[in-house]
Amino acid sequence: MNTVHAIELRHITKRFGKVVANDSIDLTIDRGEILSLLGENGSGKTTLMNMLSGIYLPDEGEILSQGKPVTIRSPKDAFTNGIGMIHQHYKLVEVFTAAENIALGLGGKEHERKAVAAQVKAISDKYGFGIDPDKKVYDMSVSEKQTVEIVKVLYRGADILILDEPTAVLTPQETERLFTILRSMKDDGKAIVIITHKLHEVMAISDKVAVLRKGKYIGTVNTAQTSPQKLTEMMVGHAVSLNIDRPQAKYRDLRLEVKGLNCRSGEGLRVLTDVSFQAFGGEILGIAGIAGSGQKELLEAIAGLQKAERGHIFYYPPHPKSDIAGYHVPVDKAGEELVGKTPAMIRKVGVSLAFVPEDRLGMGLVGGMGMVDNMMLKTYRDTPGPLVDRKAPKALAEKLVEELEIVTPGVNAPVRRLSGGNVQKVLVGREIASTPTVLMTAYPVRGLDINSSYTIYRLLNEQKMKGVAVLLVGEDLDVLLELCDRILVLCGGRVSGVLDGRTATKEEVGYCMTHVDRGEEAEANA
Repeated sequence: MNTVHAIELRHITKRFGKVVANDSIDLTIDRGEILSLLGENGSGKTTLMNMLSGIYLPDEGEILSQGKPVTIRSPKDAFTNGIGMIHQHYKLVEVFTAAENIALGLGGKEHERKAVAAQVKAISDKYGFGIDPDKKVYDMSVSEKQTVEIVKVLYRGADILILDEPTAVLTPQETERLFTILRSMKDDGKAIVIITHKLHEVMAISDKVAVLRKGKYIGTVNTAQTSPQKLTEMMVGHAVSLNIDRPQAKYRDLRLEVKGLNCRSGEGLRVLTDVSFQAFGGEILGIAGIAGSGQKELLEAIAGLQKAERGHIFYYPPHPKSDIAGYHVPVDKAGEELVGKTPAMIRKVGVSLAFVPEDRLGMGLVGGMGMVDNMMLKTYRDTPGPLVDRKAPKALAEKLVEELEIVTPGVNAPVRRLSGGNVQKVLVGREIASTPTVLMTAYPVRGLDINSSYTIYRLLNEQKMKGVAVLLVGEDLDVLLELCDRILVLCGGRVSGVLDGRTATKEEVGYCMTHVDRGEEAEANA
């Protein structure tokens, strides 16, 4: 007897100009299962799911729902077929409540809001979401916003859910909570597809794994019968070592010294309290902490983007033996105060910030500009005379495309057309190319596939071996413990520990992430 699948894709092809994003793909999705969709950046995962959710129409092939051919021309058509997609960038109106966002676009009158809120609460109680229907979106955490998006598609009748990088901005605790909810939904007969790059999560949550490579379907395997190593080989087409190197630099000299740093947010809340630590050239200093512990504000304060209420940030130029290419060591200049300096002045001494924020937008790149122009954002001020030189930025852009394997229609194509992972490569590559003496990077591999992630790890290690002080904010504790020489842990805007990356355990880092010797509690917001 033939099995009727919830969704069946037959010979699906999608082209964008000369680029074949999906090449005759066959894929089945079944109820009561969680299917992980794996592939390198640009392999066509999101494009394929966008055709299921009504964003794109396939150029060739057909989609079957419950064994019957369907045409999905819009998200409304997708919901008619029980399909809902939760995208990386949440589509919510900040000033509306959860219930208002969920009902948005469905019509209805003022007096029906209570009924909507009641139904939202019923869905939340059934799956354990714990959402407040009357809470404004602007008051929500990232995980709460994601929850609203999931409830929204359930409210509209979806029983086939597609989640694009659902854990990219979640803490380990939030991720486990999401997985508990997804398992509950699977047990309720829902079909769930997760697009992700995190292999340990794939092994933990999925029943089956489908792999795409360069727009082609490679195969589907049972999760219980495979391994991260085998999945990686399917994704990239050859064996890849999953070991992260941690080389020992020849020289290690003091580069940054932060003393008693205190910062407040725009709302006047204390976000950093008496933060003190040292960062050395020739090491990678990991910065760990649950979301909102002050990681972002710390890097921005060092880069001059966040005003310090009090405290000091001293910069020490490299020792001549550090041999940082292209950087001339200032004479008789040690312990230069960075607090009070502009971001441009701080960049000039060699402090560079490559920051990937939670929403993956506003990353220091201009979406409507191409790679060449985005390279020039760092250099145009240094051009003598009224005319700017585009040759060097173009050469740099082409070099990054080759070295980092950036998938792009061309170096002058708007970067907004690139996948999120490729945008990150552009940003990190540009910052590294500026030959910094201090490289600060947050979440540099967020959303990147395994191959690309290991490329970034290699680049960070190369900077370390050149004598650069690398500050790395990361969310994957396993990676921090393998890659970093030391790990600075923040909890509630305070330093709760500085651990040796070679000897520390996940449990020790996790404990520091949630515990800190605060002294007087009232002092934090004094």
